[in-house]
Amino acid sequence: MFQGKAHAALISAPGSGQGKSMVTAALARLHRNAGLTVRVFKHGPDYLDPMIQEVASGQPVYQLHPWMTGEEECRWRLAEAAQEADVILVEGSMGLFDGSPSSADLAIMAGIPALPVIDAWGMAQTFGAVAQGLANYHPDLAIHEVIANRVGSPGHGKLLADSMPEGIALLGAIPRNEAMKIPDRHLGLVQASELSGLDAQLDAAAEVLKEAGLDRLPKLVTLSAEPPAPVPDYLNGVRIAIARDDAFAFIYRANVDVLRAMGAEVSFFSPLTDHQLPECDALWLPGGYPELNAARLSANHNMFEAIRAHHRAGKPILAECGGLMACVEQLVDGEGESHAMLGLLNGTAKMAGKLTALGLQSLHAGAGELRGHTYHHSLLETAMTPLARTRKLAGSEAEPIYREGGLVASYFHGYFPSALKLVADIFTGQPISINNG
Repeated sequence: MFQGKAHAALISAPGSGQGKSMVTAALARLHRNAGLTVRVFKHGPDYLDPMIQEVASGQPVYQLHPWMTGEEECRWRLAEAAQEADVILVEGSMGLFDGSPSSADLAIMAGIPALPVIDAWGMAQTFGAVAQGLANYHPDLAIHEVIANRVGSPGHGKLLADSMPEGIALLGAIPRNEAMKIPDRHLGLVQASELSGLDAQLDAAAEVLKEAGLDRLPKLVTLSAEPPAPVPDYLNGVRIAIARDDAFAFIYRANVDVLRAMGAEVSFFSPLTDHQLPECDALWLPGGYPELNAARLSANHNMFEAIRAHHRAGKPILAECGGLMACVEQLVDGEGESHAMLGLLNGTAKMAGKLTALGLQSLHAGAGELRGHTYHHSLLETAMTPLARTRKLAGSEAEPIYREGGLVASYFHGYFPSALKLVADIFTGQPISINNG
């Protein structure tokens, strides 16, 4: 049994764009700088926010989602963290009650209070009404405090504090400050590795929160759960090379952990800067930003030839989203420039200038149900017939899954712990029996 006590809260908001990501990061850095051990988790499928939260907390960040990762995993990851952490922060996704399961559903399931961040720009007494609405919307959700963001002045902050309904406190009013801003692009926040001066900015943001009175710890909660079952050694001795750089960075920590737990020998390489592959039996080309790095990728002829040789040898490759885009014949970037890609699959990936797919999905096969999501701004033009299609839980239409030799490719991002045998079959080149029922 995992059991521990920690000060814990789920940081959410009435909707996207209210600043909860940076507030979570600044809170993590504030408590870390005070000498406390801080663990941050992220609700739902997200790669970019966790990169920032890892820098802020100095600790690994894992996803929690009652459907994608499963309720049992949510519970044991939190309980395991509580054995060593003083503070646990869970960054929500979208609005507090958006989606199913929502951030609120996770907080209720885990038994931790929600701490909404409310953008106060253009609001006075209505702020209290928003706080009251969030607190009263679901009877099982605990909300004791809220945070006001982008406050214009001390007088503005007092108006907000005076508007608070009985039973809900204003934890702090964060003034408008450059330290609380972080750039984003079409898929979300800019990757932490691309942000120079991020550490210094997080320290400055932590000071902004401290001066606003947000150094008070969240409620102390007890978290307990049964430990997970042992992982079968389906990949014992299999060498898997994972692409990881600015073009391919959308990697769940849990995915790499479970590959190793199944016995795989994991190594990393950069398709942007390396000229040969590590010694490996299988490749994983994850999602990322190939469209922003297409010219450099295309110019790295030695690496492209090494990946093509791996494919010609019949060795397994899993290509997800950005990895799929790298495997087709041409990639047309956001400026309309066409770049030659690996050519392992027929077709062209074109940036669309808008969101083209979003939602939770899963791949059903005889070896298990691989859960995950889709989220992309490009379209694939191809005459290929897919091996299978995912099933959508919510959002966009099902994504096609393509197979060419040892290559399995799709826009679909999978959460590997949800289907261990299926993932092992992909990385060992086994046939995939699709469940169309």
